[in-house]
Parts: sequence; C-alpha cells; structure tokens
Amino acid sequence: MGKNKQEALSLKPALTFKQRLSHRNTQKILVIITFSFIPLLLLLLFTYIPFIRMFSFSLYEMKYIGPKTFVGLDNYLAVFTREDSFSALKNSLYYMLASFIQLALALYFATLLSFKTRGGSFFKGALFFPYLVCGIAVGFIFKFFFTRGFVFDSILGWIGIPLEKLPYWLKDSSVNNFALAGSSIWRYMGQNMVLFIGAIQSVDPELYEAAELDGAGKWHQFRYIIMPSISTIIVLNLILSISGSLSAFEPPYVITDGRFGTTTYFLTMHKVAHEYHRVGLASAMAIVLFAMIIIVTIIQRVVASAITNRDENYGRKTQRQLKKAAKEGTV
Repeated sequence: MGKNKQEALSLKPALTFKQRLSHRNTQKILVIITFSFIPLLLLLLFTYIPFIRMFSFSLYEMKYIGPKTFVGLDNYLAVFTREDSFSALKNSLYYMLASFIQLALALYFATLLSFKTRGGSFFKGALFFPYLVCGIAVGFIFKFFFTRGFVFDSILGWIGIPLEKLPYWLKDSSVNNFALAGSSIWRYMGQNMVLFIGAIQSVDPELYEAAELDGAGKWHQFRYIIMPSISTIIVLNLILSISGSLSAFEPPYVITDGRFGTTTYFLTMHKVAHEYHRVGLASAMAIVLFAMIIIVTIIQRVVASAITNRDENYGRKTQRQLKKAAKEGTV
C-alpha cells in the first residue's frame, strides 16, 4: 500500500512556476517579504551601516575633511582618561534621578486618571501637552523661567522669600543641574503617563472586583494587580528614561550652553566633534555611551524581573491567605 502511494505521488505532475506563485503559502511568504523589505532596508541604511561606519571612525584620528591616521584603541583610552568625560557622566546622574521621579509621578497620575475622575480628560490633555512642545522651545521657556528676577523668583517672592536669599538657579553649581533636570520631568512625564494609562486600562476589571471581595484595599490592588500587569511597560519606560538621561542634550545646550558645570556626556561629545573637529574621538565616545546604555539596560531587566517575580509570588500567597481568612469569617 505504501509502495503504491509513493508511485502515485511520483506520477503526480510537477507544479509550474505560475501555479506555485498562486499557491496560498507562497503568497503569504511574498506578502511578508514585501511588507518587511522597506522597513528592513531603512533600518539597514540609517542604523546598522552608520553604526558600523562610526565604529570604524573610532579607530582613527581624523577630522571631517582631510587625512586620517589609524590609532587603534587609543581613542577609547582617551575617553576613559579625559576629565571632562567623567564630570559629564556625573551630571547625567541628576537626569537619572529626575527620570525616576518623573516615572513615579507618571505612574501616580496614570493610576488616578485610569478610573472615573472628574475632569479626567482635561488633566490628561494638560499633563500630556508639554511633550508636544519642541525641545528647543522647552529650553527657552525654562531659560527665562529660571533667569534671575524672572518667573520663578517672582513666584517665590509672592510667598515671602526675598530675592537676596535666592541662589542663581542657572549659575550656582549647587542647584543648576537640579533645575535643568527638573525641566525634563515637566516635559516627559505626560508621555510616560499616557503609556501607563493605556497599559492600566488593558487590565481585566474583574480582577479588581475579585480583589475587593477578597478584602484587598486600593494599595494592594495597585501593588498586586496593576504593577505586575504593566511590568513590561514599566521596564520599557525605565530603559527609555535611563538611556535618555545618559544622552541628555537639549536642556544644558539651550539653557546654559554647558557652562557653570552643567555639561553632559552627549554635549561634551557634540563639542569634541563639531568644535574641536576630533571625529574619531567623538565616535569612540558614542560607542562607549552605547555600551553603557546596553549594560544599564541588562542590569535593569534582571533587577526588574527579580522584583516582579517576588511580587507575583507574594501576591499569590496573599490572595490565598485572604481567601482562607474569608472562608473562616475572620475578614
């Protein structure tokens, strides 16, 4: 029987090229390839090829125009020995701290506005609006906001703080980086809030009802339902915020031009490339920045995964205890 089947298959006429093209599986593959070709081509042209070229530039001592000299890893050694690189990285910590505050505020407002709140649509739009403003415009807004005797000083004067006791918000190195980092909180909090709202609203409402029946309060619902359900979005926002804090550019560039101890790593890299015309060294700085972002992202994913697993296990244990207590009539 098996032999007859094989003979029948061998006698079956081969499909022509046109018949193969009209086959459903072939058409599926062609559609996938067609729709994937242009995005992959753009990704190759504008991401991978420039990255490879930048890495090759980092191995040379070169300018934009003129001869170049192969120096190997000397540019990378220079990055780790330059004093301005480390001071700029230290300034990035202010923006990193601001990113955590920004995410905490975004999650707080997203949790409030995800449920029925009076004027919720207005507050969503008002909090998201700063993200729509151009970064350069935001820089000029806060430049005048913190200028001596202008908006912020006037507000503090209205509540009784004399101008003589106020620092120079953009010149005093003890406060100016906090002021610049605060502008990033104002601008990006709304974006993260919208992402959190979308994730929170995708949670099954029956989970909240079941939690209330089990005796869980609002805090327990937030910790054991909302947080585990949107952990992926939280980790994504953390990655984007930390990578953004390491590459902060617009606030110090527009507001202070990197003076008074406010320069960041990205701004230093910009000056090395465009003012000092050391393209090889700037490329090496960019590769080092990319490596730092990758390392921070990996550490963050590992820590976030460990915390999420711990909270999920604790949440399941708490739910079991609440159900047991409800059955015994102690809740």
